[in-house]
Amino acid sequence: MNLSNFDLAVLIIYAIAIFYIGWKSAKKVKTTEDFATGGKIYSSFFVMATLAASFTGGGFTTGLAEKVYSFGIIYVIGIWGFCLKEILIAKYIAPQIVKFPNARSVGDIMGQLYGGKAKIFTGAASFLVCAGILGAQFVAFGNVCNVLLGISPKIGSVACALILLIYTGKAGMRGVVANDTMHLIVMMISLPLVFYFGVQTIGGFDELYSQCTTNFCKDISYSSIALLFLSFFFAETLVPPYAQRLLIGKTVKDTIRGNMASGIFAFPFFLMIGCIGLMAAVINPALTPRLALPYMVLEVMPLGLKGLAIAGMFAIILSAADSFINAASVAVTNDMFSGILKRFSETQKLLFSKYTTYLVCMTALLFTISLESALDVLMEAYMFWTPIIIVPFVAGVMGIQRPKEAFFYSAFAGVALVSLIRIFSMNHSEYFEVSVWGILANFIVFFCYRPMSRLSRNPV
Repeated sequence: MNLSNFDLAVLIIYAIAIFYIGWKSAKKVKTTEDFATGGKIYSSFFVMATLAASFTGGGFTTGLAEKVYSFGIIYVIGIWGFCLKEILIAKYIAPQIVKFPNARSVGDIMGQLYGGKAKIFTGAASFLVCAGILGAQFVAFGNVCNVLLGISPKIGSVACALILLIYTGKAGMRGVVANDTMHLIVMMISLPLVFYFGVQTIGGFDELYSQCTTNFCKDISYSSIALLFLSFFFAETLVPPYAQRLLIGKTVKDTIRGNMASGIFAFPFFLMIGCIGLMAAVINPALTPRLALPYMVLEVMPLGLKGLAIAGMFAIILSAADSFINAASVAVTNDMFSGILKRFSETQKLLFSKYTTYLVCMTALLFTISLESALDVLMEAYMFWTPIIIVPFVAGVMGIQRPKEAFFYSAFAGVALVSLIRIFSMNHSEYFEVSVWGILANFIVFFCYRPMSRLSRNPV
């Protein structure tokens, strides 16, 4: 792709800014608390910025544009389940987090609720779901590099991992929040420009409205959209990076306001991304769907603004990826190996936390081998979280007390049902529905479980 000197300058400045912010942030990381939560110093604006930047990643942008291209604008309604969930978390869950003042992760909270084994189990689930979602960002980054820069998707995925290791591996949460804020600003300048020039290309807003009504629903049933809505409502509920955002605010009010603002922000943002995917279908009906969003950058943006749009595409992906790599690293060190690491010094624990980012990136790259769609990778990753953690986590945070064993039995039930459906299902396109059934099984067992009472001895 031909770029003007100004476009190249924008990309170079953006890259320098990423590494500079990461370097400056790394100098402030002295403890594992700094690495995991940034010292819990953030106002509502920064909580909102880092959370919004985290969930507007490759799966929810390039993946959403791809699905709207294939199935119509109705797919946006399905993903709005995620937005509603964020608002409800801000209203009902965020105020309860004060019960866990020393928590650094979901594992810490689950350990306080259900014991040390539950903490380790949650850490393992956190690692897997974060690595899977990180893999979705690698897929999206590779696709963007392929379309916009002519680089092989696999090489692009590896490049994404290397960039993240440079600035996230050392700076932890401080680097994540600082860079996420910059990424969000770049996104909110560049993506509306892609939307605007796309509208002009297809003939104006009246034509966009006509296309939305004409292509409202294609090749997907309304029941599937309803299940999709539920799936997105539950799928990323309190996944480790989002749960961490409940732990980094200066005050409870900062946490509540930041989470609420991010949920409200997501409604129009996802609609804009969906419309861009629909416009790609109008402009080029023969396009490979997963390339819809980067294609629009390539097709409609004028020289002089392409560099900004490409930076925006990179910002979309990096802003989510850095959050998940940090959360997975914290899950390994703080949850899975916290007992072993107690015998090490603070400096050694911090060094171990940084090195685990390499393990996270290698695991995430494995997810990119078998799946080409960023959203499909997301759906695969959800299987390690939704049937296991959501119900016990929410119940415990809300003060509903259940036996410790209920957590493990319900986790087994959720995973078992999901595994059976996955083994015997012949329709792979309906995999996103599986998580809903897994949550239902988890819910039933968690609340119906009763510990066996000891048999009393008969008197002699």
